[in-house]
This record gives sequence, C-alpha cells and structure tokens, in this order.
Amino acid sequence: MTKQQEHYDVAIIGGGAAGLTSALYCGRARLKTVLFEKALPGGLATYTSEIENFPGFPEPIAGTDLMKLFEKQAKRFGVVMKLTAAKSVALCGQEKLISTFRTDYTAKAVIIASGGKPRLTGAAGEERFLFDKGISFCATCDAAFYTGKSVLVIGSGDAAIEEAIFLTKFAKRVQVSVIHDTGILDANEVAKEQAFGTPNLEFIWNAMVQEFRGEERLSQVVLKNIKTGELQPVDVDGCFLFIGYLPDTDLFKGQINMSTQGYILTNDQMETNLEGVFAVGDVRDKALRQVATAVGDGAVGGVAAERYLAETAYLEQQLFTSNKPAIVYCWNPTDPACRTFMTEIERIRMKYGDTIKLVTIDMYKSARIAAKLGITQFPALALIRNRTVCYRTTDCCEETAAAIEREIIQH
Repeated sequence: MTKQQEHYDVAIIGGGAAGLTSALYCGRARLKTVLFEKALPGGLATYTSEIENFPGFPEPIAGTDLMKLFEKQAKRFGVVMKLTAAKSVALCGQEKLISTFRTDYTAKAVIIASGGKPRLTGAAGEERFLFDKGISFCATCDAAFYTGKSVLVIGSGDAAIEEAIFLTKFAKRVQVSVIHDTGILDANEVAKEQAFGTPNLEFIWNAMVQEFRGEERLSQVVLKNIKTGELQPVDVDGCFLFIGYLPDTDLFKGQINMSTQGYILTNDQMETNLEGVFAVGDVRDKALRQVATAVGDGAVGGVAAERYLAETAYLEQQLFTSNKPAIVYCWNPTDPACRTFMTEIERIRMKYGDTIKLVTIDMYKSARIAAKLGITQFPALALIRNRTVCYRTTDCCEETAAAIEREIIQH
C-alpha cells in the first residue's frame, strides 16, 4: 500500500510543554507546523496533580489543565496535531522525513521534544503488570480507580511524595517504599512536611523492590530491606512508580549526538549536530527538568527553527537561484576597514553592472548566514557560481578585488 505524503515547514516530535511551546512559536510565525504526540498532549506534566511553581499561576493548577491551555493556544495559530507515534525518522539533508504507520511527512526543520519515559525497577514480574494491570506512573490519571483500596508508591523524590499525598485523597491506605534510612526523603522541604503530617501515609524505610506478584492483576509487591536482606511482602491493589525518567531517544540513535545517558546534546540555540534539527525540553542534556525550563527551551527552539528556515530561504533566493555569479561581501558597517573596502566592492559592481550580483551580509545581524558559506569573520569575500562557493577569502585588499575580477572575467 502506497503511503500518503504530507509536507510541512516544521515537524515537532513530542507534545509536552516544550513541544507545545515550540509549536506555538512556529505557528505564530506563520510556518506550516505539524506536531506528533503518541499519547495525549501535555506529556509528563499531565502526570502531576498540582503544579505550584509555574509563573503566572499563583494558585496550584493540575498538570492536565495547564497543558490543555498550552494545546489550545498552539491550535489557535493553526498547528496541526497528529495523535500518533513517529515510527522512523531520517533527519539528514534539507528535507527531513518522519514516517508514521499510514503517512510519510516531510519537513524542512524538525524539533525533537520527545521528553522522557518512566524508569522501571527491573524487578522480577514487573513487565507483566505494567499500566492497566496494576503498575501505574500517573496518580492524576489513575487515583480514582483506587478509591477505598491499598496502594504502594515506589520512590522518595518530589513526584513520588507529592503524588503519594494526592493518592491519600482516594485510597484508604498509601504506603511509600523508600530506599533511604528512616526520615530521609529526596523531596523538597514543603513536600516532606506535608507527607509526614498526612495521617494515612505510611513509610517503609531501607526498602527496594524485589518482585511483583499476582495473577491477572498485581496483588503483592515483595520488598527487600537493603540492610538486613529481609523480604517483606506487601499486599496491594496497585503500585505507582516514581523513580525518575529516561530520555525517550531510541528513535534518533545513530543520527543525533547524545550523552552517555542518551540525552540529546545541543547548544544554547537548541541546535543539534544536524542542520535544521533542534531538541527541546527534558530530552536535552541539561541541569533542570521542569515545566518552566521546558517552556524556555521550546521558545528558543521555535525561534531558532524559524530563523533557520528564513536563512535557508535567503541563501536559496538571493545566492543560489541566479544564473549570474554572485559576489558576497561579509562586513560590519561600524568597522572602518570594512567601510574602506566597500568602495572596492562598489567599483566592481559599477564596472560589471547586471552581469554580476552583489550581496552584502551584515555580520552583526546575520553571522549565521555567513557561517553557512564558511565565513566566520569580517571583512570577507566569497564568489558563488552555479550554487557553489568557488572563491573565499578574508584578506580584503586591492589585490583581492583584482583576484575577484579575474575570476569573473575567466568565467
């Protein structure tokens, strides 16, 4: 069966806070933008029952509610949302390819915002009970199912403790398995204080998961005391894992440079090692992973993609479509040497008239365009013929001007 094909300016892989922010910026820049999300828009933020540290929201807001606002705003600017997974990608070259089950999508720029995926314990029996069989990763999503029941939370960080507190509003008994000594949690001080003051919240200290047991659904979690080796079976109706996340980057391995942990490496413009490919949010190698930092990444990535497309279009339209040879003068108008050599450039332009094309690039404003021609300093000259840079120099003097003239005459 022949696949359908669709073409876009920008394709965004991942619909969390970072991806939705990039989509908003790209859509607002009037770029034809498509966003792929394999689950529901909002990403990991939707796993959080209350977000208290996102600027502009003085009262706590549910992660799902905040992400619905993000999605609504992106759609307002014409962003196309595809609730499907990208099965494969080809990111090299000017046209990037994203393939889903039924359709191939091409885009001039790609923003990777695939975020993270929950870390598993690796304990025996775990795979049997994932998601709808007793092991969950989202208290906001699944708490109501456990009304009046017993649940176990694995983890002691912010997410684990905050979600455990949330679960006490539904479950009759909430136990938390903590790998540390009595009284030690990895959560922030506010969450700690709330947790220790919650009546139906119990802690099992110095514990790690040994095995998950049950028939059709999970019914028991066996914990092991890391100091004594003693095994403790805990009867449960469900278990929530909050032990961190891993970058969801398997799709891009072999194409994008990554850290040893699998996070994508970028510069401060969210650029990866591939031209026209950007990465934003939790999928990046960075220090802090929060909704607020994801939004910052998404904004920078969206603007960077817009600039990349504008620069690519400029080069194509101004330099690579003309039948005439093009002289490119990279300069800074505030630099005396640049202004002096401009007289030579003007002399050449006047002498050869319409037989050549002259393009000036202000290095202060458009250094990235010059860099695409292999020029990183000013003043500099390049001669382009037949879409190829056939002459380039930073030695701008009368002899250089004469050399450019000879190149023009010879061809």
